[in-house]
Amino acid sequence: MLKTYRGSCHCGAVKYEADIDLARGTNKCNCSLCTKSRNWNVILKPAEFRLLSGEQALTDYQFGRGVAHHFFCTHCGVRIFGRGYVAEVGGHYVSVQVMTLDDSDPVDLVTAPVRFADGRNDNWSAPPAECRHL
Repeated sequence: MLKTYRGSCHCGAVKYEADIDLARGTNKCNCSLCTKSRNWNVILKPAEFRLLSGEQALTDYQFGRGVAHHFFCTHCGVRIFGRGYVAEVGGHYVSVQVMTLDDSDPVDLVTAPVRFADGRNDNWSAPPAECRHL
């Protein structure tokens, strides 16, 4: 069910709201950044995400081909969301870190389907051979 969630970084400098249906699925990836940061995200259309405050507290990190912008808070260091354009996910997207949702129900989180992507090998349509560590 589509729900408007509110979310933030750890220190509260950055706040957002997003229209998310967790039952549609969430994502984890095995690329080096996602593995090291324990990424767990949900991909949205840009219109489904609204940054409410803290734009000045955000820093952008890019790597590899530079197609994704990974935003984190300069005060507390929490990675909150990303933006970019990837044809395989429908073009322009916002990727919200699930654990930054402030008002999520634990039942909704544990029942949300998780898709795994083999980003380490740029094989986005297939899961990696091993994903238990993600």
